[in-house]
Amino acid sequence: MSAAREEILARIRAATGRPATPAAVDAAYAALPRGYLRAHHDPAGTDIVALFAERAADYRAVVQCVPPDGLAAAVTHAVSALSPASGQPGAVAAGSPDDAGHPRMIVPDGLPAEWIAGLPAGTIVRDDPPLSARELDAISGCAAAIAETGTIILDHGPGQGRRALTLVPDFHLVVVQAAQITADIADALARLEPARPHTLISGPSATSDIELIRVEGVHGPRNLHILIATEAPIAAVTRSG
Repeated sequence: MSAAREEILARIRAATGRPATPAAVDAAYAALPRGYLRAHHDPAGTDIVALFAERAADYRAVVQCVPPDGLAAAVTHAVSALSPASGQPGAVAAGSPDDAGHPRMIVPDGLPAEWIAGLPAGTIVRDDPPLSARELDAISGCAAAIAETGTIILDHGPGQGRRALTLVPDFHLVVVQAAQITADIADALARLEPARPHTLISGPSATSDIELIRVEGVHGPRNLHILIATEAPIAAVTRSG
């Protein structure tokens, strides 16, 4: 025990007239009542997939629910909507195009092959050796998602790639499986491995620091497209204003 802690405990003993050993202090702290509200939504009575889609779209992400067997078509459609010549999706800036004019997309190791089965071969790029920031438009999976806040969590395991794929790209396409969506923050954190690096994404990167004018793509993807794989699909959700 440090001398400072011993001095503090000695003063507590003197002030309270009760012994305060480290074990007693730890036991008293553990016994404190903690009636915290851990969740705002009960999954049994709340459609947390729909809630996540709504909250993520409120952050100006493009959100689409698709059946699992429709992921390949949805990924292909989202990527084909990119225009590398104009940089618009109609206006989404994409990575260097292949010889046929398709935007190249980084596919991290471990991403299920069936998700990208519809992409032209020249579109798929591996981030090995690490590519430049200009080439980092990416498709990835995630570790978990939070319905309450519309947040995606990556722990950079298989299918998620290095952190730069989240923090640098102009365009990031994320596949979220319905089973990965939790109701609230506490539920999501309980699923994560504490030793892994975690990146939390709530919509496209944006700031309003200067004259309260919103500018997107400052320290993360300017365009975030989320595909939710669920057997109970809902319509695509987009916020543009």
